[in-house]
Amino acid sequence: MADSAAAAAAIAAVASEAPPRYVPRADREAYGRTLRDRVRRVDQDKWVDTDTHTNRDPLARVHASEAGRLSDRLAFRHGRMAVSPFAFLRGGAWVMAADLASLPTTGYRVQICGDAHVRNLGAYASPDGHIAFDVNDFDETCRAPWEWDMKRLAISLVLAGREAGNPDRASRDAVQEMIRSWRDTLHDLSDLPVTELARYAVHRFELDGAIARVLHKAERMSPLAARDALTSRATDGKVLFAHTPPKLQRIPDEEAAKVLAALVPYRDTLGPNRQQVVDSYLAYDVAFKLAGTGSVGCHNYAVLCVGNGVDVPLILQIKEALPSCYQALGLVGEDPHVSRHDGKRVAEGQHRMQTWVDPFLGWTTIDGAPYYVRQLSDHKAAIDPADLRRSALTEYARVCGETFAKAHARTGDAAVLCGYAGEAEKLDRAFGALAVSGADQVTRDWEAMTSAIASGALPAIAPA
Repeated sequence: MADSAAAAAAIAAVASEAPPRYVPRADREAYGRTLRDRVRRVDQDKWVDTDTHTNRDPLARVHASEAGRLSDRLAFRHGRMAVSPFAFLRGGAWVMAADLASLPTTGYRVQICGDAHVRNLGAYASPDGHIAFDVNDFDETCRAPWEWDMKRLAISLVLAGREAGNPDRASRDAVQEMIRSWRDTLHDLSDLPVTELARYAVHRFELDGAIARVLHKAERMSPLAARDALTSRATDGKVLFAHTPPKLQRIPDEEAAKVLAALVPYRDTLGPNRQQVVDSYLAYDVAFKLAGTGSVGCHNYAVLCVGNGVDVPLILQIKEALPSCYQALGLVGEDPHVSRHDGKRVAEGQHRMQTWVDPFLGWTTIDGAPYYVRQLSDHKAAIDPADLRRSALTEYARVCGETFAKAHARTGDAAVLCGYAGEAEKLDRAFGALAVSGADQVTRDWEAMTSAIASGALPAIAPA
């Protein structure tokens, strides 16, 4: 720790997330090392002890997460979560949130994704048209301990590894590689000027590896291809959304009118240059779309727009933004920097964490409920867990570590995190052990759900 009182006060300002001021990197790293007094790196290996958490009920947590959702869609949510333990994790941010909060942390907060798992990273088109790879789901985003992202992500690697047929030893090694990559990237980012950190992009992937395959898949998913996959041609020749329930279905005209009207206040959340672009499109058709796994039961609309000709489409997604599970469960305090409008919270969290952000990202309100708006499909693609075999799992883990290090450095202090993590492999090994224990717990939770479905206690409709 720095000897002078001024340096000590400066480091305290870093710790309290006060407005930034110049503090030498050495002092910030020294502060990070003091966080080991709160939780040793080797003690990050502990998952919840279910013997002492006797009131832990995963199904009760699932039901609690569904308050306020569309009840006629919940059977589809249960069916999607029941596909596998990894699918259960995808839909179970609420289930895991209290577990994460019960574990010791350094207390050092960054902007977290909140629902970190291997499918919530992926490819998409940047504003200048190139294909980027980054974190791409922010429904649960908030400011919280960095460990919550990395532990959930580590557990997802083991579950995805099992789904691809990897032994746990290989998955544990991949988790250790992920944390090593996270540490190494933080070390590299600690000296970057803020302006360079703001444009830092993930680049450490093999040209013929798993990430490259995701990028190639994204290149093929153009707006026109997305439109053709979601629409059909009416008898008058007009292109409209297809009616293919439960995945996509037409809605009453009154409901569609409310969705289209919500685009007016949405426009005001965009910059003037993007307002010009939106003004050049005509929004003319709306459908309800069943979204993801954890989001099933929320209102989620697709809006079809036409621009300079019928073959220049823009498809917008207008998705209901529920409170982050960490906020709803009272696991994080009020943050003056976080909007009370959850659509704005999601959009702002995305801006903070991503290097390149969807140019049409904004927010709006429908019937008093918050929504966020983004492109539904513009060169978007994600990894298939079945592709994560052996070396592919390790490569993907390494890129996950770099990606989250970049996001956490943008919204925290890379030097503080680097100081805590250090150069030894203690943190790597601890997260490897935790990931296997956590994956076992998710599997037991999944078994509880599938048993409830089998007995008829929990309605479920298997995904088509």
